[in-house]
Amino acid sequence: MKLWNKGFDIDKQVEKFTIGKDSELDMQLAEYDVQGSAAHVQMLCSIGILTGDEEKILLAGLADIAQEIRDGKFVIEAGTEDVHSQVETLLTQRLGDVGKKIHTGRSRNDQVLVDIKLFVRAKIKEIAAQTQTLFDTFIALSQEHKNVLLPGYTHLQMAMPSSFGLWFAAYAETLVDDVQILAAAYKVANQNPLGSGAGYGSSFPLNRAETTRLLGFETMHYNVAAAQMSRGKTERAFAFGIAGIAATLARFAMDVCLYNSQNFGFITLPDAFTTGSSIMPHKKNPDVMELVRGKCNRLQSLPNEIALLCTNLPSGYHREFQLLKEILFPAITELSNCLQMTTFVLQHINIQHNILSDERYNCLFTVESVNALVQDGVPFREAYRQVGAQVQQGTYQPLKALHHTHEGSIGNLCNAAIAGKMQHVMDTIIN
Repeated sequence: MKLWNKGFDIDKQVEKFTIGKDSELDMQLAEYDVQGSAAHVQMLCSIGILTGDEEKILLAGLADIAQEIRDGKFVIEAGTEDVHSQVETLLTQRLGDVGKKIHTGRSRNDQVLVDIKLFVRAKIKEIAAQTQTLFDTFIALSQEHKNVLLPGYTHLQMAMPSSFGLWFAAYAETLVDDVQILAAAYKVANQNPLGSGAGYGSSFPLNRAETTRLLGFETMHYNVAAAQMSRGKTERAFAFGIAGIAATLARFAMDVCLYNSQNFGFITLPDAFTTGSSIMPHKKNPDVMELVRGKCNRLQSLPNEIALLCTNLPSGYHREFQLLKEILFPAITELSNCLQMTTFVLQHINIQHNILSDERYNCLFTVESVNALVQDGVPFREAYRQVGAQVQQGTYQPLKALHHTHEGSIGNLCNAAIAGKMQHVMDTIIN
């Protein structure tokens, strides 16, 4: 069934090409399509387009479909173009002519828009919750290992003493920034487009404030043309949030692969988390984190892919927008899987103690030696020259006592403050 059928058949090859993966991807929108339709029905009744009895019949029919979706019994039948068509077809088959009234005062354009907005809102909450779980794991490990020292690097050259506490907490706080971007995307998504029709409104006296309230949106897209122009912008905003988290996961995965290698040996993964070689019997490869790295590197292209799809499109609806689902929906699943796997691996990671007792790391303490001389009254540049000369001459002896007390340093991680930052951001999404 095609809602736009006017008495002629479309070429089958053209039909297959234009429908694409819509019926498959639209299954993810089914529950949201029913939610949007239920709000629309209630609004139509409030303005006298539907009678009270028609409202009850339609809401009951939509509730039955919603239950079928939850039970996994809902399908988009062959020959049905999309989820919107399937829901309307079922209502008409089961309820008769009253089912045909459900599309009054709306277009598939605003119908899919409200589905996408509701879907994105829900998925942002899910991704944010998974990110919170990973964040909590980082903070817990930071607290547990806050006094275990670790070499710090710049340019992949030994730099200064770090700690596992600092390393884990750094990724935790970086995730706070990533969730900030998610929160901004949530605000973009949390606007009601229903009632904008095809982008030019309706001659029906629609009560858009009512559907905004019923669907729990913070506000509405007031300008009906702007509502349609949000297609692509909503997805791209979410894509930036996905890309930000993916960048953090990819960097952490690289650290794990590096620190797990024999040349570093700072951490190890359980044997059950590694894979082997068909020719080298000693190999224990961190394939799981290499795949997280690769998948998350690929996810960072998401905003650009969406931007390129929408580049140079004029205002109004265009069929290219259908392809946004093919780009965004699999990416959400991919990031969710990577978050889950990274958290799982992190919960089982083994760290090495007493790393800095090895003489190869003595030069990590040169800054401590310079600072000690400065505190004794030696000008900084002179202290730097003296310690540098000792290193060059091979006479340098490190001062391994560390006195880092300022906020965010290895002696004062401020993990409680970082957790507070995360909670503040999460409150803007979850509540």
